[in-house]
Amino acid sequence: MTEATHDIGAKLWNLCHVLRDDGVTYHQYVTELTYLLFLKMAKETGTEDQLPAGYRWDDLEARAAPDRLEFYKRLILHLGSHGAALVQQVFADASSFIRKPVTLTTLVEEIDQLDWYSAKREGLGDLYEDLLQRNASEKKSGAGQYFTPRPLIDAIVEVMRPTLQDVIQDPAAGTGGFLIAANHYIREHSNPDRWTEAQQRKYRHGTFFGMELVQDAHRLALMNLMLHGLDSEPKISGIFFGDTLSEEGQRLPMATLVLTNPPFGTKKGGGLPTRTDFTYPTSNKQLCFLQHVYRTLKPGGRAAIVLPDNVLFESGVGKQIRADLMDKCNLHTMLRLPTGIFYAQGVKTNVMFFTRGATEKGNTKEVWVYDLRANAPQFGKRTPLTREYFKDFEKAFGADPTGASVGLKKRKDMGEQGRFRRFTREWIKGREDNLDISWLRDESEGNGEEIPEPAVLARQAMEELEGALEDLKEMLTELGDSDEEVAA
Repeated sequence: MTEATHDIGAKLWNLCHVLRDDGVTYHQYVTELTYLLFLKMAKETGTEDQLPAGYRWDDLEARAAPDRLEFYKRLILHLGSHGAALVQQVFADASSFIRKPVTLTTLVEEIDQLDWYSAKREGLGDLYEDLLQRNASEKKSGAGQYFTPRPLIDAIVEVMRPTLQDVIQDPAAGTGGFLIAANHYIREHSNPDRWTEAQQRKYRHGTFFGMELVQDAHRLALMNLMLHGLDSEPKISGIFFGDTLSEEGQRLPMATLVLTNPPFGTKKGGGLPTRTDFTYPTSNKQLCFLQHVYRTLKPGGRAAIVLPDNVLFESGVGKQIRADLMDKCNLHTMLRLPTGIFYAQGVKTNVMFFTRGATEKGNTKEVWVYDLRANAPQFGKRTPLTREYFKDFEKAFGADPTGASVGLKKRKDMGEQGRFRRFTREWIKGREDNLDISWLRDESEGNGEEIPEPAVLARQAMEELEGALEDLKEMLTELGDSDEEVAA
């Protein structure tokens, strides 16, 4: 990102302080700003024909300050059902958090005074993504759950090597980071000016697909894709608004490449997903998304999915899903990520890389695990996560994104050393298909002693909890006996 874009992004972000008196949160501010920026950028880019006459930036700006807020509220409500399909999706169920006319006037005036010539020249998409990143880095906003760190996204995209021939899917799209990074990679590694008409059509309507459950995140994703030149008809391609774990998820086409970071946690209310085509129903959302990913891949299709540690060692249905994955796909690589790079600091995560096999059985012969967690820095504002941190992993991964034996030859020539090790399918089966594999001593924890695996720690915690409950029962029994003696 250039200095000019960063400067404009900082000015826009600082406008959030204007809304503090109205009690507006960071996330609400970015949503509110999206409405205003959509109007302004439609004017700046000459695409106002998407908007109905009388409901554009100049119409808002021309209103007298005392009347502007009421007109603005009518405007965003009107755009939810009028104009181009993209406009209607961005403004779907829109409502304003602004309470004071002077607040809106300040925002309109400040936005109008920004150097939009430089912003257009530098890239409006980068400017908007800068805002999303600032929002995600604010713990108070809670938006980190929709935003995967860009250095991690770029590293994953680099080793997966998307092409114009791919059908790329993100079933938990958030604000669209994976799809935008894949688009950037494709355009950087080919010459769009030389694409045929058929290739252009495939690129516009048959390459990028996603789904997002949260409406605010969905509108931010649509805005993000639009500013990166991916504003295709929402009913044909792009990011759909819906629940991947319901029947709506079956709207997504079969893919040759899936890049995703599903939400953490369990389904609300603890119930099972309403989707009926999963072989192993579970309330664990990550395990459901994992099933969706390997089921949606075409033979030879490849995937990279970010998952928390519990997916690697959970027993019961978790073990069944891991076994099914390793049967149907070649789970060739796992990347153990450092803690603290997502909004929930204690969450430990991994990236699974796998390729769908041509058959349904025996596709995983060995799994290579790269440990970036042991002895990792404490990432945060003082030590930001950068792309440089993933360079050795990218080099070790090799040039073959499918993980085929030819692509892994270089790994074997390197030998098992340092952070990269190979584990056979037979060895993993002997561990009850537990994929939470570590071997490096973490000097930052336990004075260099090896840390027990999470499954062991979980079992110990359960035993301690059961013991504490027994003690509590005895205390309550004794207390009840004492009360009876006093009564007597």
